Amino acid sequence: MIALPAVDLRRGRCVQLVGGRPEKEKISLPAASNVALSWWQAGFEQLHVVDLDAALGHGNNDELVGEVVAASPAETQVGGGVRTDERVDLLFACGAGRIVVGTRAVDDPDWIGGLAKRYPGRILVAADVRERTVLRKGWTEASKLKVEVFLEGLSELPLAGVLCTDVDREGRMEGIDLAEMSTVIRASTHPVQVSGGITSLDDLDTLADAGAAAAVLGMALYTGRLDPAEVARKYGGMT
Repeated sequence: MIALPAVDLRRGRCVQLVGGRPEKEKISLPAASNVALSWWQAGFEQLHVVDLDAALGHGNNDELVGEVVAASPAETQVGGGVRTDERVDLLFACGAGRIVVGTRAVDDPDWIGGLAKRYPGRILVAADVRERTVLRKGWTEASKLKVEVFLEGLSELPLAGVLCTDVDREGRMEGIDLAEMSTVIRASTHPVQVSGGITSLDDLDTLADAGAAAAVLGMALYTGRLDPAEVARKYGGMT
């Protein structure tokens, strides 16, 4: 398993939200590209970048995304408001190694199927969940899909993987819901990345033992609850 620090972008800054709610912004840092570089220098081989403004329909941070991706040699996956072919192409042109698609993957199975075949092994689908129901539009709306049903519909696609975020635990540092994450890992035919609530090395070890391919880390790294050097030594991916 590999750990990816999250670099979430909002209004030109690197932020961390509690519970995925814009009004609960706990961390706000300038110079997001410097933040990204610092994670690489700490020993993390991959990064997870999210354009929160694009996800919430409040414009975008496209120029900043390019700066963040270019700031280090880290392999970077980028998501947030990716709902058109044009935006996918733009983010790949910015240097993204993988693209994360959420809302439109939920709403338009034909489109995500075509996109996965166009970019085999480079598209991740975000399965953002609350009480095992898949969310959409930057976590602001619930779909009618249970996560197991959603994952079944993706099973034949040539995806890079699935990113499952436990939205209610995001940013709260209350630990993982192992039962829910284990359900997702078992239900998916693709590698599963997990996000939301990861607070300790024990959480990371538990996810690794459960078969997670990756863990996306946010608040616990930014607040020092997790020691970046210790996490990077074990799960950063550097050799």
